[in-house]
Amino acid sequence: MSRYFTLAEVERALRDALFHKAEYQKADDQIEQTLNRIRSSGGSRVNPGPLLELRSTRDTSAVALKGALERIEEAGAMIKDLDIGLIDFLAQYRGQDVCLCWKLGETRIAFWHGMEEGFRGRKPIDDEFRETAGWKS
Repeated sequence: MSRYFTLAEVERALRDALFHKAEYQKADDQIEQTLNRIRSSGGSRVNPGPLLELRSTRDTSAVALKGALERIEEAGAMIKDLDIGLIDFLAQYRGQDVCLCWKLGETRIAFWHGMEEGFRGRKPIDDEFRETAGWKS
């Protein structure tokens, strides 16, 4: 069964993924700093509450990040670079698999590239592409 999506849905899931990735990284960094401080003080007594809270935040962020990534993939998208928000969608052009290419901040899907070309090989989606690929933007 075909799944239809809007670019706004994918963008929302991508922004969620970026948020949860940042929250995960922040909590993980704070955990590492706390553990380093404990190690450098010879393992002195510590209140485990804040450390357990950080671990809970990290774990919750990891679950939320996984969910956001799954929503993106369910829309038929392939995440190429989460940090810059680069996503590809499979399409057919002249009998070949190609990728429609979108980056966070772009208002619409306006580029495509061959499977082996990647981001540097992006070409604008023009009328010939739309007609040949049977794709409407």
